[in-house]
Amino acid sequence: MNVEIRDNKLYIEIELDTPTPSSSGKTLVVASTHGNTVTSAMINGKPVIIGLNAYIKP
Repeated sequence: MNVEIRDNKLYIEIELDTPTPSSSGKTLVVASTHGNTVTSAMINGKPVIIGLNAYIKP
């Protein structure tokens, strides 16, 4: 995952995966950080932490 702050906007680039059933089985996950991830992007000297799930409905 690549993260960048530009013009007061947070840009996140994450690789898409083959759709995989979520733990509940209700959706298909296409991208995830698999929990919270500390990034190299900084605000007020502190790292931005991202928890991201992207999914589709079957």
